[in-house]
Amino acid sequence: MKGNDNLIVRLSFEFSLDIIEYCELLEEKRKYVLANQLLKSGTSIGANIREAQNAESKADFIHKFKIAAKEIDETSYWLDLCTYAKSYPDPVGLAEKLGSIANIANKIIITSKTNK
Repeated sequence: MKGNDNLIVRLSFEFSLDIIEYCELLEEKRKYVLANQLLKSGTSIGANIREAQNAESKADFIHKFKIAAKEIDETSYWLDLCTYAKSYPDPVGLAEKLGSIANIANKIIITSKTNK
């Protein structure tokens, strides 16, 4: 991932690494179900954004970003559960990072739709 100057690709990759680290902490605490759900949705964001970089068309590009947006919403839900459940470790900073990614992804979707 070194040298990638595409902001959304870089941020989503770094977020995936943070999610992996947090999910490993959840697994240490035997919180396997949420760890699994969060790992899948949280790393899927970056995978779909990366896939969009090689889209076959503008419609395909937008579609892949919309999938990433859905994964962002799902990840936000799991992070909210972890934040408010008393027996879960606090996912410090992950919601804020996810919010930044969501803002950029939404702007990319809107801009791509208007620039047909």
